[in-house]
Amino acid sequence: MRLLFLILFILLLSCELPNPEQIRENQFLPEKGFIANSQLGEIKYSELCIQCHGLSAQGTTQGPPLVHKIYLPDHHADQAFRWAVRDGVKQHHWHFSDMPKIENATAEDVAHIIAYVREEQSKEEKLW
Repeated sequence: MRLLFLILFILLLSCELPNPEQIRENQFLPEKGFIANSQLGEIKYSELCIQCHGLSAQGTTQGPPLVHKIYLPDHHADQAFRWAVRDGVKQHHWHFSDMPKIENATAEDVAHIIAYVREEQSKEEKLW
């Protein structure tokens, strides 16, 4: 029995656990301690998102409005936005085409954009 525990212990020690930085990169999260800024988010949104999601995230004929109850945090958490930018997303709520991944967006860009979108959502009382 002791030998079995010793073998299991050695096996556990040999397992390589992911380090926090790998987890952060895999989840497309900004650096530890990063603080998102909605004003920078508006700038990044204008560069990367406005073409499809429109002024103030109100949507266009190319993409859905992000200021909509579907995109509130209780339905689309911030991580859903991160993954959509990183990986693209199949259309599932609207009749638009699939969203392609945004190649030149960094995790920090997306965090700023999320702050901006959440701020725009908070201005729409009818959503809450």
